[in-house]
Amino acid sequence: MKEVTIGIDIGGTNTKIGVVDRDARILAQGKVLTATYKKAEDFVEAVHREIQSLLRDSGDVELKAIGIGAPNGNYCKGTIEHAPNLNWKGIVPLAKLFGKYYPVPVVLTNDANAAALGEMIYGGAKGMKNFIILTLGTGLGSGIVINGELVYGHTGFAGEMGHLTMEPFGRECGCGRQGCLEAYVSATGIVKTVLELFAERRDPSPLRKIPADELTSKDIAEAANNGDQIALAAFEQTAEMLATAINNAAAFCSPEAVFLFGGLAQSGDLLLDPLSRFVDENIMGYYRKSLKIIPSSLKEADAAILGASGLAWNQIK
Repeated sequence: MKEVTIGIDIGGTNTKIGVVDRDARILAQGKVLTATYKKAEDFVEAVHREIQSLLRDSGDVELKAIGIGAPNGNYCKGTIEHAPNLNWKGIVPLAKLFGKYYPVPVVLTNDANAAALGEMIYGGAKGMKNFIILTLGTGLGSGIVINGELVYGHTGFAGEMGHLTMEPFGRECGCGRQGCLEAYVSATGIVKTVLELFAERRDPSPLRKIPADELTSKDIAEAANNGDQIALAAFEQTAEMLATAINNAAAFCSPEAVFLFGGLAQSGDLLLDPLSRFVDENIMGYYRKSLKIIPSSLKEADAAILGASGLAWNQIK
């Protein structure tokens, strides 16, 4: 009988579910429409039904644990707390709700921490004891590993690099504060940077023809690849802001590597080249030759499930 864990990645629209063995093979996977369920209890019941179907499809397996990556997931309490993009408001005891169906460990953390565990167990951080993963999507998430352990802190919410204050009284952030890193370095942040550059500069750009509410980071990357000066300037500004945050992080935890993951990270050298340059120009001398900046080696389609599964395997250990 093959030992497996369940990896669950909860998003605002869809929840991805996978059955994963110890060799990082996803034996079966499915999904549930998160937004359909107004009550967390109904959502958990629907996920339970999908898990049962996936286990049947996986053959002769033994479920050892369940790992969940979720927005605003609190590892210390097994709860989702005040997640703005989910229907269930307040504090939701999600691990406890799943525990009613399964007599195995159920462990939950935020999606960026799950990505860090996935990178450590299955990806480019194998064998590393000190690294950071940055998930550059609609927002900016981060998972920080020090001495081989994820950093959770007193509240369970440590390591939120996306909410470092980079510009006092700067752009409004979704967290309610101003000037957070996430407001500048994210898919939404780079769009705002381009809109600001439109007002400051007169360079012709095909991006000007796209309505502001339809402009995406993908449009900006495509324009930059075609030599558009506005788009290239936006990537420069984004990289410089991110480099400052990475250099600050290096000063307090000295990571071996910083892994970049998510939609904005898929822009490749458009972000990586200026980022590496800005980091090297301004980092403290202690860290200049030791810090690597690396794209995640996990496949985008599988990473969330593998990360949540890695959380479950780690809990068993």
